[in-house]
Amino acid sequence: MKYTFEKAEKSTVKFEIKLSAKEWEEAIDFAYEKNKGKYSMPGFRKGKVPKHLLEQAYGTGIFFEEAINYAFPKYYSEILDKEKDLDIVSRPDIDVKDISDKGITMTAVVAIKPEVVLGDYKGIKFDKKEYNVKDEDVEDELKRLQERNSRLVDVTDRAVEDGDSVIIDYSGSVDGVKFAGGTAEKQTLVIGSKSFIPGFEDQIIGMKIGENKDINVKFPEEYHAEELKGKDAVFAIKLHEIKKKELPELNDEFIKDAVGSESLSAYKEETKARLTKMNNDRAERELEDEIIKKISDNATVVIPDALIENQIDNMVEEMNYRMSYQGLRLEDYLKYIGKTMEQYRADYKAQAESIVKSQLVIEKIIETEKIEATDEDLEVKYNDMANAQNKSVDEVKKSVKDKQLSYMKNEIIVKKLFEMLKKENVIK
Repeated sequence: MKYTFEKAEKSTVKFEIKLSAKEWEEAIDFAYEKNKGKYSMPGFRKGKVPKHLLEQAYGTGIFFEEAINYAFPKYYSEILDKEKDLDIVSRPDIDVKDISDKGITMTAVVAIKPEVVLGDYKGIKFDKKEYNVKDEDVEDELKRLQERNSRLVDVTDRAVEDGDSVIIDYSGSVDGVKFAGGTAEKQTLVIGSKSFIPGFEDQIIGMKIGENKDINVKFPEEYHAEELKGKDAVFAIKLHEIKKKELPELNDEFIKDAVGSESLSAYKEETKARLTKMNNDRAERELEDEIIKKISDNATVVIPDALIENQIDNMVEEMNYRMSYQGLRLEDYLKYIGKTMEQYRADYKAQAESIVKSQLVIEKIIETEKIEATDEDLEVKYNDMANAQNKSVDEVKKSVKDKQLSYMKNEIIVKKLFEMLKKENVIK
């Protein structure tokens, strides 16, 4: 096997691989042995037909595809073992240039990790936002706690009001004809939730238990059912029950039962401390994002398309995963928004390119600054884990697998990186 390679545009390398007649024949023999069991001919048992007869009957190229599938990985692997300086980051794009009785010539184009030229990443001025906790923020948290612990109680002495939960029957029709999905019995509806089409809930306000009423609505022009878009409809409503939300009284006893705090005032202090930490964490994240964005903008790097496509693959897969948890399919979502997968992927391209560039710049700074996770750093991690898990350090070390150890080291390195960047830049 002989090969040459040259660097091409956009951080790619093009290999040319030539196999001798003997090497190519060996690959064809392998393909024949693997596939001969599929063929039979008069006078031969299945799997016993000689190779030359199959080539005569089906053409000399009968085993070429399988032979290439065998030969390319074999010899490509040998090349990579020799060219260890090439940091290849994509699968090869293979093309066959020539096949003859003298052998085969193949080309393979692969992406390599691009060279990053760092710009300024020290001495830059950044403004850090501050998010202060107000008394209203604490009160809002208390209201949410009340809401989570509220209960519904029956209302019998008045008509429906905004915010009530009602039990209704409804039957909808357009031009006097009922439509699919427009009828239900004992349906629960929260007035003001805007879960039904505009105008529906508002017209139930004022109804009394046992009352029947026809309400008139108009389906939105962008409604998902084509046959109902923009149509006027009438819904026959019967009201069965009215319920209202009853909030618990905000006092020491409620706080003790709901969250285990000693008193209402103690919980307010705990809430303020928690919100303060959340705000500080948010400010730090935003600052770190701004630092990475700025130093990435200052850097120069030619990103191969393969890296961007790989990042888009990850983003699409993540979206698919999140949707599956909601019982949805990405294919159905694309139909709903009227986009093809190609269009959907194109929407991600700019974001994916930005993410890849940031990752490459971060890696380059880590390399330049020689930032690493030391044994002492790991010991601190192990001690923290041991305290959190109520185990000995030795027990924790034995339980940590290679993948988790790699994650721990990366976490340490990234933390050190941002500590260095915040120290070496001007933060106001």
